[in-house]
Amino acid sequence: MSFLSKIFNKGPKPVIAKSREGNLATLTAQKAGPASPGVVKKPDTFYVTASVELGNTTTKCIVMATNLNTSESYLLNKTVKMTRDIRQPKPGEKVFGKTVWGIELSKEAVTELVKDTVLESLRKCNVDKDKDLDFVVRSTGVTAGFATAEEAGQLIIALADGCLEADIPPRKMSPAMSISQLPERLQKHSLLENIMFDGAVVSVVPPEGKETVANEMEGELVTAGIKLGAKWTDVDYRNPCVSLDFGSTLAGRIVNNHEPYANTIGNFLGLAGVVSDSLAKGSGLIDKKNGAALDLYSDKAMKKANHKKAQVNALEAHKLINIRKVPMDVERFGTVPLNPEAAEKAGTTLIGCDVGFNGDKLDELMELGAQFYDSDGLPTLLSTLDYVSTNIVTRLLDVAFEEDVIVPGSSLGITGRAGITGRKPQLILESVQDKFENVVFVEDGLALGSAIMARCMNSMGTPKVPIGGKQGGRCILKDRMKMNGGKFA
Repeated sequence: MSFLSKIFNKGPKPVIAKSREGNLATLTAQKAGPASPGVVKKPDTFYVTASVELGNTTTKCIVMATNLNTSESYLLNKTVKMTRDIRQPKPGEKVFGKTVWGIELSKEAVTELVKDTVLESLRKCNVDKDKDLDFVVRSTGVTAGFATAEEAGQLIIALADGCLEADIPPRKMSPAMSISQLPERLQKHSLLENIMFDGAVVSVVPPEGKETVANEMEGELVTAGIKLGAKWTDVDYRNPCVSLDFGSTLAGRIVNNHEPYANTIGNFLGLAGVVSDSLAKGSGLIDKKNGAALDLYSDKAMKKANHKKAQVNALEAHKLINIRKVPMDVERFGTVPLNPEAAEKAGTTLIGCDVGFNGDKLDELMELGAQFYDSDGLPTLLSTLDYVSTNIVTRLLDVAFEEDVIVPGSSLGITGRAGITGRKPQLILESVQDKFENVVFVEDGLALGSAIMARCMNSMGTPKVPIGGKQGGRCILKDRMKMNGGKFA
């Protein structure tokens, strides 16, 4: 930091990729004109996807349109509902899981919530599910309330049923097997004749063998989403990279620099936003069962915070927070089901964040939040939440470096409510800038990941503006075709 920066207390400025809003009718109505004298610009084609996500705190349907010439994505609509408002299971309905806060879920209740959320989102942005919508991807952050990693897959099925109830055709939820199965306007943008989808998403393959952790898909999507979101910035967030998703629970990946496909050599899991939620509940200003830190946040209040006291409070809170490499003798860490033996066989290091043992000290964290609120007030409590999240990031990365799983030159990407709100981007950047040259914060990483996964599943890359591959490198299409024996390889 320069001398003048120190005087004026100005640290490095975080790079934040915010969702750019758009209207499908306006975007598609823009006619391509000459880019320069004698040069005609290619007409823009937009790929419209819906990301349906059931999280511990919120349930969302996010509709996005991606320009297939530039890989730039536009937010058409984001419909958000509080998961705590899902109806209770009716008599005779089987409860197959629950959120991290104990909200019970039945297949029928999830199906209804998803159906209503999807239809509302499409209606608000005037996207016709038959004519305009190209693909729907389902995902969930609710992995803690299941007995095994396999059982968490039942929730994905319930999400699919909700989409079907909303009259989304099954063909829009599974990859095309040939170009002829795609709408005519998209066929020229697909490379299905050259290479089929082989499981790699933006040039990263998941761990081999059995599922290692219940939130594996979430980690895959957020990593891909941060790559797509970074296209709005100057940050080259390609392999090697590290991703962290701070939703209610923690997800993310550590990716190496192998070519053409990189490997997942580390997974993050456990508790994240739940930590801040517990401290916030201690204030008594939000519901102690279903409240979230989001309910409490205020920019105005933050201006009155005592940040030095907040740092001290955060260190006190971290005495209850357990961050480490996941041991081999557990089936859960931070309430998330996992398989340490499968992870070891796959060469994947699991790094977790817990409060006590599987969240058994969350109540103590809530009591600590009450003490902070009573002694320091709301503004300093809110600042404490920022420092708590920052310290979680720092400790997670410290473990990863100690385990020697982060490749030199890796870029760092962060998404999720407990990682990008308030002063967190600034504080996190200050704490990691000596370890990472490239750091980017991305809104709606999971939804962006769904948008790019849909494209990967239908081989709709942008070779001139590659999202996959290595930092500073070219498109890896030719290498992929050679490896897989594709047409023209």
